[in-house]
Amino acid sequence: MRTKTVSTLVMLLSGFLVIAAAPIQSAGVKSAEVFKDWSVHLAGKKKGKVCYIHGEPKKSVGKYKRRGPTYLQVTHRIADRAHNEVSITAGYRYKKDSAVGVKIDKKSFSMFTDGTTAWSRDARGDAALVAAMRAGTTMIVTGTSKRGTVTKDRYSLSGFTAAHKAINKACHKK
Repeated sequence: MRTKTVSTLVMLLSGFLVIAAAPIQSAGVKSAEVFKDWSVHLAGKKKGKVCYIHGEPKKSVGKYKRRGPTYLQVTHRIADRAHNEVSITAGYRYKKDSAVGVKIDKKSFSMFTDGTTAWSRDARGDAALVAAMRAGTTMIVTGTSKRGTVTKDRYSLSGFTAAHKAINKACHKK
């Protein structure tokens, strides 16, 4: 009886996953290329086009029991005239009014937090971060969860410059 219940549960969960994945596929996000540790993604057309780079930490350290997906993205959105927008998703809710520290080789940056994401304060901050990422080899992101847990995520920057050039070309940014 238990086996039958488990297989019914597996079938139901599989059905929910198929339904949940449908909007993602219909959103039109296309994975274009992978450059070592960074992937390039494209969505939309013409003035509605969005191009972004996606990377995940190579190593994460912290005394946490559970943590969701953690990643960094650099996005160009043509319609909004937004270029090089850097966002870091922590896999947890950041401590209210906390800052995230980013260290790229010997350069340090600070980002503000909002919920589960950290952002640069302005376009100049984004541009400085992207320039350092293009020139750097390793990036360490340090954040604090709403429960006070400090995490450190190490990202490899191998392939970042090539991925950045690819989104610049795809979204017509010089």
